[in-house]
Amino acid sequence: MEKITLAGALNRALRDAMRADESVVVFGEDVGPLGGVFRVTDGLTAEFGESRCFDTPLAESGIVGMAIGMAMNGFRPVVEMQFDAFAFPAFEQIVSHVAKMRNRTLGAVTLPLVIRIPYGGGIGGVEHHCDSSEAYYAHTPGLQVFTPSTAADAYGLLRSALTGTDPVVFLEPKKLYWTKEERDPSVAVPPPGRAVVRRPGTDATLIAYGPAVPVALDAASVAASEGRSLEVVDLRTIVPFDDETVCASVARTGRAVVVAEAPGFASVASEIAARVSERCFSSLSAPVRRVTGFDVPFPPPAYESLYLPGVDRILDAVDDLQWELV
Repeated sequence: MEKITLAGALNRALRDAMRADESVVVFGEDVGPLGGVFRVTDGLTAEFGESRCFDTPLAESGIVGMAIGMAMNGFRPVVEMQFDAFAFPAFEQIVSHVAKMRNRTLGAVTLPLVIRIPYGGGIGGVEHHCDSSEAYYAHTPGLQVFTPSTAADAYGLLRSALTGTDPVVFLEPKKLYWTKEERDPSVAVPPPGRAVVRRPGTDATLIAYGPAVPVALDAASVAASEGRSLEVVDLRTIVPFDDETVCASVARTGRAVVVAEAPGFASVASEIAARVSERCFSSLSAPVRRVTGFDVPFPPPAYESLYLPGVDRILDAVDDLQWELV
């Protein structure tokens, strides 16, 4: 067992992948000697040289455009967008070319690249530095979307992303970068597309991903002290989505609450609620609830705690489920 942060696990994954495969290259804004804003790329330039881990100009569309060309010519680029909303200038490249190249060429050209995006709230960031943009990428066919909540998954999912043939948008919860936990390097994590039950329960299922998972676990702990048993399912990957694990959990508990930081309208949480309603209708004892960010732009730091889903809002939604019977 080893104690490691989520950021440290990502750094380990990049380092191990670069040692194993010379085609893996890392680039973006300040990822070189500085080691990235969150120090995820710390030490990579020193070990592998500036030809394999290097800084780029402040031009996100150019960063992703260069990654597309490199991926088409035998490299495995890993690019960092530095902050979630900084990726929007590269959005056209991502949806028009990264996501569509394989389909456009009838499978003749693949783009094995990873776009790393620190996302979500919880750090008191100002405008453009905190956002939850997962719905844009999940809505785009051709992209896989991963979002770990633990150090073990951060390592395992990133290594998986760096061995596949399809492009991956790798969403890293900023507020979890420095959470430290025990990781057993000898234990393999489930592959992408497999959700996991982080905490078993019997009364309701909390479905969460990325930065919302620890909040859901906190809510389950408080509920347990009040005599209620909540199961927590961590999706781990939004695309591909694990209907089997989610539906099996809801079938056991009969109730479901989806927890996510992004605004609720037309969101990933909306899609999860719809899928559960369609596939688990006969098992549900109450309508599926969603606890999300509000349908407003991400607020200034002083109001962040009011915007992000918290334990009280989750437990209020669970309380609603106890009385609404179909």
